[in-house]
Amino acid sequence: MRANNATRKLTLAAMFAALAYIVMCVIHIRIVAAAPFLTYDPKDVILAICGFTLGPVPALGTTIVVSLLEMLTVSTTGPIGFVMNLLSSAAFILPPAILYKRRRTLRGAAAGLALGVALAVVSMLLWNYFITPLYMGYPREAVAAMLPTVFLPFNLIKAALNAAITMLVYKPVSRGLKRAGLLEARADEAPAPKGHGLRASVIAALVLAACVIAALLLRG
Repeated sequence: MRANNATRKLTLAAMFAALAYIVMCVIHIRIVAAAPFLTYDPKDVILAICGFTLGPVPALGTTIVVSLLEMLTVSTTGPIGFVMNLLSSAAFILPPAILYKRRRTLRGAAAGLALGVALAVVSMLLWNYFITPLYMGYPREAVAAMLPTVFLPFNLIKAALNAAITMLVYKPVSRGLKRAGLLEARADEAPAPKGHGLRASVIAALVLAACVIAALLLRG
């Protein structure tokens, strides 16, 4: 039984890694007109679902694999870009994965995603300030001036988009994996109170719409 469970988890992790890599390669959306080098891709949605499904440690391992594959195949920023991608994704996916593992409820998932958004935004402002000058060749003063006008809106929209999409798609994905026999139902996963699931979906859809509008405005 343990061997079968380990095989199932490894299969799911590989599937999530492959899907995250594919969407990263295929989808690139420019958000901030002043910084065309900053593009959005939804790989963190896949990685966050991996965290909800398998837990924080497998999700972190999957994130490392995807970031490494990105560096070796499509990225032009080398090891520094690898570190930035890994830090960005890990900051977003680990808080919801950890909180949801401890409290497998709708509120636990929502609180974890909100914390992930905040941590991703704050950490990327710090890492952009310290690391971006190393590989972009920009003076640190120029990067500091871009923090409130470029990096803050980009990372806020990116993280909020990922959180909203994750809230909308996780449960359908989870049900599909259970029907396919790839995921077992857990006794500690509490169903959402009546009406709460719909309310969460509406809020997530509104956040998604707000992010799309903000991105369109920033693109000019």
